[in-house]
Amino acid sequence: MAYQAEISRENPTCILFVIDQSGSMDEIMDSGRSKAAFVADVLNKTLYTLVTSCSKSDGVRNYFDVGVISYAGSQVASGFGGALSSEIVHPIHAISENTLRVEERKKKVDDGAGGIVELKTKFPVWFDPKSEGGTPMRAALGKTIETVSSWCEQHPTSYPPTILHVTDGQSTDGGPEDMADGLRRISTKDGEALLFNLHLNTAAGLEIVFPTAETALLDDYSRALFRMSSPLPAHLAKFAGDKGYTIADGSRGFIFNGDPQCVVDFFEIGTRPRLGADR
Repeated sequence: MAYQAEISRENPTCILFVIDQSGSMDEIMDSGRSKAAFVADVLNKTLYTLVTSCSKSDGVRNYFDVGVISYAGSQVASGFGGALSSEIVHPIHAISENTLRVEERKKKVDDGAGGIVELKTKFPVWFDPKSEGGTPMRAALGKTIETVSSWCEQHPTSYPPTILHVTDGQSTDGGPEDMADGLRRISTKDGEALLFNLHLNTAAGLEIVFPTAETALLDDYSRALFRMSSPLPAHLAKFAGDKGYTIADGSRGFIFNGDPQCVVDFFEIGTRPRLGADR
């Protein structure tokens, strides 16, 4: 059966975030922040969670190779800044050692007596928000294919790569569906690469979460994103169900018109580890 390989230091897996940073990502959400800024915060928090999950008494163990691809205008590049910017994918220990900066944020928490207090907390940043130009999704998936192919050649027995793609609009450089098909055909001995897609929206509309068919989708764009998405493997389907989502046989890793909570859950579900004996 596919998607059964244990993740270990000898057999890490790859998690690749592909992030739309086109001009429309500057739209303001109900929270008063732009979509670009919100997605950046969720991604930075996810990276920190991955680092934490790999941190043991002997240091950060390399269970994951992690990469970020950003795309906007005519540019497709590493989404990392600073020392990590020269490559797309890095072992998790390198990510832990190379933040862009650590910000001080304020967090509101229950004071235990019916009130709310603000606490200062450290927030590591690897990825900065940006929003400009068009949506070269086809080029971004081309770079993803190149990255994933190289990684799988070097890790033929590992749990296959997981690609988490967040976008808010249609491709401006041609149809991306055939590129997504090619990406999902790349594999290790444990299965094909997993491509999950989330469409982020600020307007009220029909939210479609982990569907099994195209029938509820109302336009060609949403139906194409559905077809571009991989079915959820059993362990991720269970985790999504445990979080309260309705999951059925054949549910795909696809969310259309996702709200902010969907973004948080999408990243958490997609990066759920299956760590092996050396954990």
